Amino acid sequence: MSSTTIGTGRVATGSGLDSILDRANAAQAVVQRFLARAGVPALRVSLGLVFLVFGVLKFFPGMSPVEGLVSRTWNALSFGVVDGYAALALTATLEVFVGITLATGLLLRIGLLALAVTFVGVFSPLVFFAGELFTAAGPTLTAQYILKDVVLVAAAMVIAAKAFSRPIR
Repeated sequence: MSSTTIGTGRVATGSGLDSILDRANAAQAVVQRFLARAGVPALRVSLGLVFLVFGVLKFFPGMSPVEGLVSRTWNALSFGVVDGYAALALTATLEVFVGITLATGLLLRIGLLALAVTFVGVFSPLVFFAGELFTAAGPTLTAQYILKDVVLVAAAMVIAAKAFSRPIR
């Protein structure tokens, strides 16, 4: 018969250790089921709140740290047609819409499509303004602000995979 010393200093026989491992596996299964059930909705709502809050800030001049970048990016993307507050208002509206769809789950597929469009705008400055965003010392704070959105893309991919697993009705 095999024996193992456990954390308390007691010696457990093989069958006692098996019992402990069985209980640990059962507890792990409960945690895994909870995480599988709650994880994606929690991710969806939290991503929605991020977009909602950052979108609302853009409606108020001087509140968003990326106002100038948003305006310049829209100017580049629209060949000079959209600029200034119109650029901020369009971005704010899109981000608030995305945030509401993610936070509530209503019109989720449309919101995910709008989110994909949003990400094009989010990452465009890396192409249009690369010389300003990356210096010999490395990425600027603005570039880092943009690059962290890779995590948001990954979160959106998980949410979309779950949303698109159901057939369109």
